[in-house]
Amino acid sequence: MSDFAVSALGGAGPVQPHLASFLPDWLNPQIFLADPALAPWVVLLVCGIIFAETGLLIGFFLPGDSMLFTAGLLVATDTIKFNVWLFAALIIVSAIVGNQTGYLIGSKAGPAIFNKPDSRLFKRENVDKAHAFFEKHGGKALILARFVPIIRTFVPVIVGVAQMSKRKFFLFNVIGAVLWGGGVTLLGYLLGDRIPWVRDNLDIIFIIIVLLSVIPIGVEVLRGISAKRQAADYGTDAVDEYFEEHAPENERKTKP
Repeated sequence: MSDFAVSALGGAGPVQPHLASFLPDWLNPQIFLADPALAPWVVLLVCGIIFAETGLLIGFFLPGDSMLFTAGLLVATDTIKFNVWLFAALIIVSAIVGNQTGYLIGSKAGPAIFNKPDSRLFKRENVDKAHAFFEKHGGKALILARFVPIIRTFVPVIVGVAQMSKRKFFLFNVIGAVLWGGGVTLLGYLLGDRIPWVRDNLDIIFIIIVLLSVIPIGVEVLRGISAKRQAADYGTDAVDEYFEEHAPENERKTKP
């Protein structure tokens, strides 16, 4: 690694893992992406990790955001010798294919699971509510989920189970992949090497991103809790009214 790249990643000597220091070295992108032994394979490695994290349920523990930002930073410092625009494009494609795979898993496995008699965990009612939610708020939810670790792994599967429109899912899948996969990579490329505070406080930055992303989800949860309290206090079927209100127009009940 060049002295310039070492300096950019935390000073002289071995790389100092400012980011995600609680992770083992093999999961810390500031360490494994800068490993000379992986240099010829680093682009394939990054794309493979992005695909696994966004498309395979077993990939929920992988370091998506931090890896993208670090990859952009390493391209800027010439540690990774690759065109940043082509790199970002390959990452976007990997994120799109990953989410489509997760959706396919959910859409194929969903009927087999939820067509069985109801259990405490698998209830058809929950699928219907999820379907209504994602048809109404799916675009916003899918895009925001890209920026939330773990959530971004499971949302495509849940959407597939809920049988969201394939065309609508693909559209927002592409938008989310561009904003997240391309955006975070280019952010690392443009800011990581030019603004030391950004480089040295990545943990804080990604915590802020996650918090901003989950605010709309929190608002929906609070509204649901409020509806349940109204049902308990006034004896009205407020929960059904709440989901009916947020269901798509063509799924709302026609009142006499």
